[in-house]
Parts: sequence; C-alpha cells; structure tokens
Amino acid sequence: MQGSFQSKQALTDIFDQIKDVDIQIFGFILEILRKEKVQDCIGFLSDIRNQRQLESQILQQVGNFTQAETQQKLLILRKDLKQITIVLETLKDHDFNKKDQSSDENQESTQSLVNSIKDNKQIIEFFQFLVLLTSIDKTLIQSGSNSLHLLVQMIVDLRNRNFEKIKIQNTSLVGANFVRCNFSESQFNNVNISGININGSILYNCQWKKMKIDELNKLDGHSGSVRSACFSSDGNTLASCSYDKSISLWDVKTGQQKAQLDGHSNTIYSVCFSTDGNTLASGSEDKSIRLWDVKTGKQKAKLDGHSNTIYSVCFSTDGNTIASGSEDKSIRLWDVKTGQQKAKIDGHKYGVCSVCFSPDGHTLASSSFYESIRLWDAKTGQQKAELDGHTSTAYSVCFSPDGNTLASGSSDHSIRLWDVKTGYQKAQLDGHSKTVYSVCFSPDGYTLASGSDDNSIRLWDVKTGQQKAKLDGHTNTVYSVCFSPDGNTIASGSKDYYLRLWDVKTPQLKAKLDGHISLVNQVCFSPDGNLLASCSYDKAIRLWDVKTGEQKAKLDGHSYSVYSVCFSPDGHTLASGSNDNSIRLWDVKTGQQKAKLDGHSDSVNSVCFSPDGHTLASGSNYDSIRLWDVKTGQQKAKLDGHNDDGISVCFSPDGNTLVSGSYKQSIRLWDVKTGQQKAKFDNHSGLPVCFFPDGFTLASCRYKSIRLWNVKTGQQIAKLKVYDSPVYSVCLSPDGHTLASGSKDGSIRLWDVKTGKQKAKLDGHTRIVSSVCFSPDGNKLASGSYDKSIRLWDVKTESEIKFSDKNYQDILSSIKIQLQQQYHISEAYNYITTLCISQSAIFQAQGALIYKGEFINQSGIDLKKFFQQKGSCFLEDLQKK
Repeated sequence: MQGSFQSKQALTDIFDQIKDVDIQIFGFILEILRKEKVQDCIGFLSDIRNQRQLESQILQQVGNFTQAETQQKLLILRKDLKQITIVLETLKDHDFNKKDQSSDENQESTQSLVNSIKDNKQIIEFFQFLVLLTSIDKTLIQSGSNSLHLLVQMIVDLRNRNFEKIKIQNTSLVGANFVRCNFSESQFNNVNISGININGSILYNCQWKKMKIDELNKLDGHSGSVRSACFSSDGNTLASCSYDKSISLWDVKTGQQKAQLDGHSNTIYSVCFSTDGNTLASGSEDKSIRLWDVKTGKQKAKLDGHSNTIYSVCFSTDGNTIASGSEDKSIRLWDVKTGQQKAKIDGHKYGVCSVCFSPDGHTLASSSFYESIRLWDAKTGQQKAELDGHTSTAYSVCFSPDGNTLASGSSDHSIRLWDVKTGYQKAQLDGHSKTVYSVCFSPDGYTLASGSDDNSIRLWDVKTGQQKAKLDGHTNTVYSVCFSPDGNTIASGSKDYYLRLWDVKTPQLKAKLDGHISLVNQVCFSPDGNLLASCSYDKAIRLWDVKTGEQKAKLDGHSYSVYSVCFSPDGHTLASGSNDNSIRLWDVKTGQQKAKLDGHSDSVNSVCFSPDGHTLASGSNYDSIRLWDVKTGQQKAKLDGHNDDGISVCFSPDGNTLVSGSYKQSIRLWDVKTGQQKAKFDNHSGLPVCFFPDGFTLASCRYKSIRLWNVKTGQQIAKLKVYDSPVYSVCLSPDGHTLASGSKDGSIRLWDVKTGKQKAKLDGHTRIVSSVCFSPDGNKLASGSYDKSIRLWDVKTESEIKFSDKNYQDILSSIKIQLQQQYHISEAYNYITTLCISQSAIFQAQGALIYKGEFINQSGIDLKKFFQQKGSCFLEDLQKK
C-alpha cells in the first residue's frame, strides 16, 4: 500500500539530491539567515545577489585557499546551494510540508523512507537543518516537524542540542531522547510527547499547546465501553465498569490497575462505593446486583430480584441500604448486611435509568425513560414529588452536597437544576449538543460536571449557571463523570473504552495576552495606561494588566460579537457595543454591568466617550448615530445621515464636534450640542476615523491608503499609501507626531505625520490587524487581530513587548544560590537519567529548568504540575521566594 506522501515525487528521490552535499554548509546557511533576519529562506536563497553574498561569507569562514582551490570550492559550494534551494522549493509544495507523516495512515510509507535513508549522514543533517529552519521560516513548519519525527524514528542522537525557537506541529515525538536540550521559546502545537526524555533540558518561555501525554490521564484496561466510574471515599481508589463484563479498581495516584473483579455474565452499567470504602456494589444486564470486598476483590453477595437489566445502584449515606433501578420499571431497596430486599417501589411506566439518595438518606430521586423525575420517601416508599421539565429521557440525577438541589441530565441536551423542597426548576444549563448521560456535583457544591454524547465533559458554575470549562479528549460518548472527594480531580468513562482523569483547576494565562477564542475586534487603553480592554467575536470583553500581561477580568453579558470598547476619561467605566444591538456600561473595578443602553436596531460598531465623560456616542449599521447621557443612560440625540454599514465615531479633543465615517460613503462632522451636521467629505470613505490632538486635523483609512484632512476646510492634507495591503485600523499618538495603522497582511506600520514617511513596520500578527491603540504616554502600542491575539509593542524600540523577554542567564545567575541550596541542581544536573529502558515509554523531566511559558494539553489542562511531579524546577517560583 502506498502512503499519501508518495502521491507526488517520491521523498526518497527528493532527499537523494542531498546525499553528496557538504554537511558544513547547513550550519553556515542557518547562521547567515539568522543574522539577516530572513523570514522567506527560499526567496532569499533564490536571489542571485544573496547567493553571491552567501558564497563569499561561507568561503571566508571555511579558511584561506589558493586561487585554484578557491575556485574549486566555489563551484562545489554553488552546486550545493543550488541543490539545497531546489529541494526546499520541492518540499514546500509537497505533502511532506502539508500532512502529518506520523499519522497511522502514513506509517507504512514512513517506515519505508526511514529504511532507505537511515544510514545517510547528509540526509540526517538536512533533517536537522529543516527542524532548525522552523525557527526562521514559518512556511516550512510541517516539513521541519516531520523531519524531527523521522529523526526520532531513526534513533538519531538528539541529546544536548540547541532547539531554541523551533516551531513543531501536528506530529509525534513519542519516546524521543532530548536530554539536556535547549527548547527555549520553542512553540509546539498538537504534538504527542508521550514518553519523551527532557531530563536536564532548558525550557524558557515555551509555548506548548494541545500536547498529548498518554500516561497523564488515560487508564487503559477495559476492552469495551466504560459505563460508570466511582471514587472511594478516601479518593485513593477508582472503580469502573464496562460492556466487557468486568469491574476494574485503579490506584488514582499511579494510574495502575489494582484489581479486576469478574463475576457478572453481561454488561455492567453501574458501580458505587459504600461510605467506608470497603464494599463496592455493581448492577448488570444479567439482572443481578453484586457486592464486592474492595480489599480482597472477592464477591461478598449476589442480590437477585429484578427481572430485567439493572441500570443504576446507589448506597445510602449510612451504608446500610442500596437502591437499584431497573428496566423492569421498579426501584428496589436492599439491606446491605442481610442481602434481603427491604422494599419495592413501583410508579414509573418505563425502565428506571438512574437512582440517587439524598445526603441525609431521607429522599430518593429516580429518573425513567421518556418520563419525569420523581422524588420518593426512602423510608415509606411514597412519592413526594414529580419534576416535569425535560422534553426527553433524563439519564442521570444527582443531589448537591447540602441536599437542597437536584441536577439532572437529559437526551434533550440540557441539564436542569431543581429545588428539592418545592420541586420547582431553578435553572437550565445549555451547552451540550447531544444527550447528557451523567451529572455530578463537586464536594463543595459550587461546580457541576456533565458528560455527554458530544464526547465532551463540561464544568458549570452552580450559582450562575455559566459554563466554566469544556474538557475535550474522549473520542466517543462520555457515559460517566465523577468528582474525587477533594474536588481536584474528575474521572470520566467513555464509549471509547478509556477512563480518564482530569485536573479540575483551569489553566492560568501568564505572560501572553492570549485568551479570546475568536478574532479580536478592538483594543483600548485605560486613561492611566495600566489596563487594556479587548473585545471579540467570542462575545467576551477582557481586561488585561499591561505591566504583567495577565488577564484581570472577563466581562460576559453580550449575546453576540462585541465590536467596540472604550474607557471613560476617569477610567472607572468601560462602554461596549455589540452585534446584539446593545451598548453596555461596565464598572471597571468590579467587572459588573452598570447599565444596558437599548435603541439601535442593528449592530453597534463603535462607541466613544466625550472628553468630559458625560456623553457617549455610538454608531450602528444602516442606522443613526446616537448620543447618550452616561449618568442616566437616556438617549440625548439621534443623528441621521449615514445609510451604510460599519459606522465609526470619534469626539474632537474639545468635545464639541463628533466625526463619523462608514465603509462606502462619506465622512461627516456633527455639532454635538445641536446634533446638526457641520460638514461632509464625499471623496473618501473613512473607517475608522480619529482626531489629531490639535482638533484641526482628522485621519481616516480606506483600502490601501490613509488620509489626513483639515477639519475646517474639509480639504485633504496628505495621503499615506500602503501599497501592498488594505488598512483596517488607525490611531494617533498622544503627541500627534506618529500615526499607527494596522493592515490586512498582519503588519502594523508607524508613520511620521510631518513627513508622511513610514518610520517602521511591526510584524508579528498572522491575520488582519483590526485595532491599534497608543498608551496615554505614547510609549506603548496595543494591537488586536483576527488571529485571536493581542500584542503590545514598544514604540521607541519598534519591537514587540514579551513579558518573559529577559536575559535567561541573568535569571539563572540571580537565583543560582537558591537553586543549589534548595534543589541541588548542579549536582542533580550531572546525575540525571540519560537513558531509560522500559517496556512502555515513560515521560521524564527530571532537572528540567522551566521559566514561564505555557504547557497545555489537548484538554486545556496546565501540565506544569505534571512536569513538577516529574522533577522539573520552575525558576519563577524561586524568584517569588
């Protein structure tokens, strides 16, 4: 079978062109590309002038030769450079640069390639060259990623290597030995790092996201769908049951299987620990309930009575009674000591799929197929209440720790919270796109976990009803979720056969303004420059600490995309305009919504406070401009004239004039006091628009130009052309000397207003820069982009501000004594494990030095704790000490 990587020119033929190249040339090329800050290496190497420069520099480094020797060396060098350039050009458009060669479908072709090239030193060196090239040229990232995978497969010695700033994506590095490597500022995305050895490595300011580490959260043992999971009361043991007819007991700390309990002759649907943790109950399709001794793994009793499948079993709090629900429509109560049936509760018309005791043991909740949820008196068996609301089967019910609330999950995709005393519905939690099979309260009652047929687990804030997190990782239906007694871990069982453990704490964002999950529409500094506000298509507004780069607050309230944000002059209030047609005012200190201003009949694209903070202006699609009284929230005026979308508004410095611009039509000036139009510029549309500090000049952008206008005469003063990309945003520095513009190509440009010349081009964003904003002192520039990120720039140095940009050696030196005294790093570094032979790959990070950065797995869980458990040292923790 031919792999997809052989769909074009065979890779063996491509790499064969490298087999005679002098391996020294790769290092020379990398050095020159870095020195020249090249981003397009193929374009650079293809230019004849650059080729000659390269030849000259390489020959100088190689040494002194006679004229004849130099000429000979030059011919060889020229040939090698040509071959390397040709191969890079070929690879750029090849599947090798587009697809993951480590995927299952490509295993056969990958192994064939490995067998054919594993002994060729030149090709191996070329692969290492491609890996390092990812730190320079983003167009060859997949080629470099596949190359690193191949190097790992060929068991090339990769220890003690410098992999600074490399970018690796969509590949597997399982079992790789990276002892004492330097991965500082590297970026990994969707990489399987199971079993890698990074002992003694340096990982400063890394950005590793969507990482896969199989040993971290997957308990592999069942050969069928996992139907139920339950923690023991001490949290040390986890029980699971499956379609494979078995029950497994797991050591939570090690993830190892402690025992397998066999006895049932058919699918086991439910397991439940007694309060003391000594007994486990199980219910099965074989119609029986079985009690197991947890210590010995032996069956203690078999309870017969049901005439059909048992879907659910539950111990009472005192451990004396077991409740069971069955397809035979009945609920039965059993005496644990004698094994005798105490009561049979009838009332459901269909099979009972879930039963649950209240914490005090007085009430029993049950749910049935196609029916309402019912509450029963556990002593008398009498029905206490019937809870109606779900439009389909409620598969799971669970009491809150205080017993006042009952949660239920249903095939109508919703979760509902019920008041146990009154029987009334308290809340409906929507988010899952398919059947909710399981719900479970955290021990403190503040969080609810749910598992669904949409393969996800979701965490909900019980008080607000808002979704707190979504945990992705399972590849099939999640049938069961369960909190550990300390509330720090969630266990989940799935149709994908796996049982997974999850860290409940959500990852904290550090040193990067990266939190929005959709494109960023606008950014705005607070008047004191300490806060930055951002808004996005993800409906959220976020407040950031400018000094640390950390998110301080997330303001939720809008029901659709938020297009614009603006701070009041005193910095106490933030205004936002949204696609939900509303404007909202927020208290910056508390993050609470202060007011909601309704009136627009279409999206609010722009909001702007007057200089005195008393008036707010807003612009909307195909709608009027409105002026609002900030204190009362009442509309003061409606300015009609524009008949276009994307209206932008901005006050003049004295607050007497409002300028508005739209996508396709004119720029207009309005008298704020009278609401009358003062002027109209028809020869240039403007979005956005902004005043100069002098109040006499106006800037606007449209397509590939920025224009400056005289406010009094309406005449164009200057036109700044951005020839290669449309302009999407503009902003003037507070002193009026510099104009910043954001473009479609992801670049930001700084312009000298007096000369009209471009001063600098700031690259970093990968998509449209939708907003730029100067800090009040003019020293910083914030930018928001369709690439979902926000970046901060130092205007003086014309470079991006990275909050972890420090001299790493200085950091090490400053805490060297602490490292030696507290962690004995210098000694440990010399005695780390360099090779571990084991039947299964074991992830190792002993003595790895980590400074800031992010290490996140595919489920959004922070891996730093896992790294710490493996023996890594976090330098910022030492700095705090």
